[in-house]
Amino acid sequence: MHITSEAEMLAFGQKFAQNLRVPVAIELVGDVGAGKTTFVRGLAQGLGITEPVTSPSFTISKRYAFPLKCCKNYNTSAQGELLHYDFYRLDDPGIMRDELEEALSNPHAICVIEWGGSVLDLLPKDSLHLEIQLNADGSRTLFCDADKE
Repeated sequence: MHITSEAEMLAFGQKFAQNLRVPVAIELVGDVGAGKTTFVRGLAQGLGITEPVTSPSFTISKRYAFPLKCCKNYNTSAQGELLHYDFYRLDDPGIMRDELEEALSNPHAICVIEWGGSVLDLLPKDSLHLEIQLNADGSRTLFCDADKE
């Protein structure tokens, strides 16, 4: 898929959210500035999250509540949780590895992981893999697959 603007990346994230079933883990791959957080902002909007979504680069993780009824496999008033992780600054994830493992076991969670090389062994086999390549002209090319192997 070819994305030429921030608005298109947000719209892609919103549409992506409409097709999700929870629980799910999404591995985001891309260079700094590729649009990973912009995608997550669109995803959050598609889930009905109204609070500002920012990069977890310095905090390592961010949590946002959303109504589960917006996911395909739920028809309930219960709350889901979007968990956004960024392991960029961590050579060793330490205790954050434990937090991610707990989040991945939450049946109401969408876990988005950026720079997850140090925790790939924790991700479920059916996790989604989204790669965002920044092109010379400023556009992005997205590759998405459910099977990383």
